[in-house]
Amino acid sequence: MPTRIAIDGPSGAGKSTLAKRIAANLGFVYVDTGALYRSISLAMLRKNAVSDAEIEQGLDGLEISFRHIDGQQHVFIGEEDVSDLIRTPEVTMNASRVSALPAVRAFLLELQRKIASEQSVVMDGRDIGTVVLPDAEVKIYLTASAGKRAMRRFLEMQEKHISTQTYEEVLADVIRRDQQDMTRETAPLKQAEDAVLADTSELDLSGSEQLLMKIVKEKLGA
Repeated sequence: MPTRIAIDGPSGAGKSTLAKRIAANLGFVYVDTGALYRSISLAMLRKNAVSDAEIEQGLDGLEISFRHIDGQQHVFIGEEDVSDLIRTPEVTMNASRVSALPAVRAFLLELQRKIASEQSVVMDGRDIGTVVLPDAEVKIYLTASAGKRAMRRFLEMQEKHISTQTYEEVLADVIRRDQQDMTRETAPLKQAEDAVLADTSELDLSGSEQLLMKIVKEKLGA
């Protein structure tokens, strides 16, 4: 039977980076669910789909997929690689709104569960342990202070030259998105009752990875 590791947490907590490392360490498949929602966000922005009805209609015929290229996971809309395009602030903020819609979550739910039923995975997102994989063998709620998360996001965007936002603007976005994610009606961001809390505010990347691997090994009895 496949093993499922669910990592949830707020924006900028480092879920994707750490989930990739944990998956590589264990030889599991990494599934970036945030990239799926960001891809829908990008597609809806391109369609100028604003209302709930327009977004639901825009899902019709939309094809989103993961492909591994040179050992890296890329996300596609149709045949277009949008892996970098989905990381802009505009797409990020719209993804929080789009991901709150029941139609969007239903659109992606079966795809996520199908992947996890076929192979051992490390899956990260906002509601993996609470909704998508409620019976996952390992559940981790990964977080850090808003200031730390904003700085990480700010430095990432500077490195990739994908935004001219100041740190203060990034921090405001992080706080705003936290509020949106935690108060939305459908599948709000919250820690699953049986998830282990991992706060990496005072840890660097290596220390954060060691913390998560310790939790995984303890849960799996390794």
